[in-house]
Amino acid sequence: MAVPVDIEGHMVKKIEAAFEWLLWNSRFAVLFAVIASLFVAFAVFFMTSVDAWHLVSHILAYADPSLTSAARENFHLQVVAHAVGIVDGYLLATILLIFALGLYELFISKIDVAGESKGSRVLFIRSLDDLKDRLAKVILMILIVSFFERSLSMHVSNFLDLLYLALGIALVALALYLTHRGGHARAEAEASNEGEH
Repeated sequence: MAVPVDIEGHMVKKIEAAFEWLLWNSRFAVLFAVIASLFVAFAVFFMTSVDAWHLVSHILAYADPSLTSAARENFHLQVVAHAVGIVDGYLLATILLIFALGLYELFISKIDVAGESKGSRVLFIRSLDDLKDRLAKVILMILIVSFFERSLSMHVSNFLDLLYLALGIALVALALYLTHRGGHARAEAEASNEGEH
C-alpha cells in the first residue's frame, strides 16, 4: 500500500524542520571557544600582573649606590624590556577578551548589558569584519611592542645593522599609518551608509 503524498510531504517537512533546528542550535558550540578564550584571557591577565608585581618589587634595587654605571644601564634595559613584555602580555589578554566577546555577540546573542552601558563602545562587535579589524589592530600593537622589545636588546655593530633597524622602524610607521587611514575610510563609509538610511 502506497503512502499518501500528504503524509510523505508532512514527514519530509518534519525532518527538515528538525534538521534546521539542530543546524541553527549548533551555533552554541561556539560557547566552548568563548569560555576557553575567557579562561585563557584571565590566566594571561593573572600571569602578567604577577610579572608586573615582581618587576615593581625589584625596582628599588636600581637605587642601590653600589651599582656601577654599566650595571645600572644593564638593569635599566632589563626593566624596560620586562615592562614592554608586560604590555605585550596585557595586549594578548585583551585580544582573547575581544575574541570571546565578539564570538558571543556574533553567534549567540547581543550582550544586553553592553547596550545599556554608557562606557566605551570599543567592545561592540557588529560583524565578522568588525571583529577581524579589532583583532588585527591589537595584533599589530603586539607586533610593534615585540619589535620595540627586540630593538632594545639589539647591538648595532655596523652600518647594515643600523640600516635594518631604520627599515624596521619605517615599516612599523607605515603599518600604523595604513591602519589609521583604513580606519578613517571605514568610519566615513559607515557614516555615509547610515546617512542614506
